[in-house]
Amino acid sequence: MTTHSRRAEMFVPAEHDPRVLGPATGDERTLLNDFLGAQRATLELKCTGLGAELSQRSVAPSTLSLLGLLRHLADVERRWFRQVLAGQDVPPLFSSPADPDGDFSGAVPAPRVMADAWKAWRTETAFAEAFVTAAPHLDVEGQDSWRGTVSLRWVLIHMIEEYARHNGHADLLRERIDGSIGV
Repeated sequence: MTTHSRRAEMFVPAEHDPRVLGPATGDERTLLNDFLGAQRATLELKCTGLGAELSQRSVAPSTLSLLGLLRHLADVERRWFRQVLAGQDVPPLFSSPADPDGDFSGAVPAPRVMADAWKAWRTETAFAEAFVTAAPHLDVEGQDSWRGTVSLRWVLIHMIEEYARHNGHADLLRERIDGSIGV
């Protein structure tokens, strides 16, 4: 008799997994925050333990790399939470009108570039978490040049979507780099 098993289980053993099983019931803010937190933790987990390999573009001809995803998501966090919802007049960190793909094209294996990406991502996610905690409700609105008026609720759902999409990329990139697989 042949025993079948899944190709991949969890990325790391449960006792080492930073993605705690969150609540399956509760208020909307709690559930949205938990889902977004788990998506953020997944990206961080997929990048953990790598050095210069973070910048490896391993799915040619794409310019995607784990480091590029980290830089991209730092800019995405900054855009939605600082610029749109908080109304801060701050520029993107890694892309610009002159280099709109700078988040990916600038993802090179230099120690300073990698350190700056991690610092920026952690700073922007901390700002977003603080903003969500301080917001009086999920109907807080901001103005976006792309979507018009958006609510905090919409931004949280969009961020879950954004991370989920890119975590699929991260799965493939990490597997190509060192064979590591798992949820």
